[in-house]
Amino acid sequence: MPKFLIERNIPNASALSASQLRDISVKSNAVVAGLDVPYVWHNSYVAGDKVYCVHEAPDADTIYLHAKEGGFPADLVTEIVAEIGPSTGA
Repeated sequence: MPKFLIERNIPNASALSASQLRDISVKSNAVVAGLDVPYVWHNSYVAGDKVYCVHEAPDADTIYLHAKEGGFPADLVTEIVAEIGPSTGA
């Protein structure tokens, strides 16, 4: 299943409280459960005014549907075509 990087522009995202982040996670999980298609949320990273997420879904349209149903922005959705890390150069 394709993996996607999602960029979400959320003003003051880095100021979101633990409670707010938990609420966002609960909403996202509920939307995933209701999509009725294979979908995996791997991780999200909060940095400044953005949240970057890594999700697996059948296609980008499903990523956008998740965002719409959850009330989350999905300003940029890009398929991840390769992963590298320290072990890649070993």
